[in-house]
Amino acid sequence: MSNLKGKVVAITGASSGIGEVTARLLAGRGADVVLGARRVDRLEKIVADIQAKAGSAAYRALDVTNREDVETFVKFAEQQFGKVDVVVNNAGLMPLSPLEALKVDEWDRMVDVNIKGVLYGIAAGLPIMKRQGYGQFVNISSIAGHQVFPTAAVYCGTKFAVQAISEGLRMENTNIRVTVIAPGATESELAETITDESAREWVKGLRNTAIPADAIARAIAFAIEQPDDIDVNEIIVRPTVSQH
Repeated sequence: MSNLKGKVVAITGASSGIGEVTARLLAGRGADVVLGARRVDRLEKIVADIQAKAGSAAYRALDVTNREDVETFVKFAEQQFGKVDVVVNNAGLMPLSPLEALKVDEWDRMVDVNIKGVLYGIAAGLPIMKRQGYGQFVNISSIAGHQVFPTAAVYCGTKFAVQAISEGLRMENTNIRVTVIAPGATESELAETITDESAREWVKGLRNTAIPADAIARAIAFAIEQPDDIDVNEIIVRPTVSQH
């Protein structure tokens, strides 16, 4: 029997890409999934699809840059299903640009979503998990959390931060599992946030060999379904042809 069955998993950024596919996969394997994102119309459709296939799912509008919103979202998951086994901090932005372009508003937005959004997810889930005596955070980083690329300095900085925060969280808690998933080029809507033309063209080249979001969802499922005494700390998933 899958160790996913009956687990309550709250997923941010769940209206598309990795978040959506993960919600569908986990629900298909018996988890109770709670989806959060700003695009409620898409969440409603995804949840309806999951329920039509006898899956267990709920949704709530969520802006991860708002701490109270994130806390309400995670508490909603607990109220719906009586506990919170896993929080998947998936929401992220990737508006790449050279530093000299001075797209400071985009820098601010990346820090708010990619770093503070993860911290808010931890702040919302940690008290519940400590009270339960168990739980797991799955934080979505990137290969950009391991190496720096031109036009990606700020984005890489946010993903290096996710790595550091996750490791600190793991070291401070002996009864809570912490997993970092670091995707390489993956099919998603991330590139659509890029306003700099040179960065957009560079990423377009990477997309030619991008792996499907399902590959990342399966990695997330693998980490969650391990026995409770096993903590998969990090999984890097790249296209086979990748040289970065």
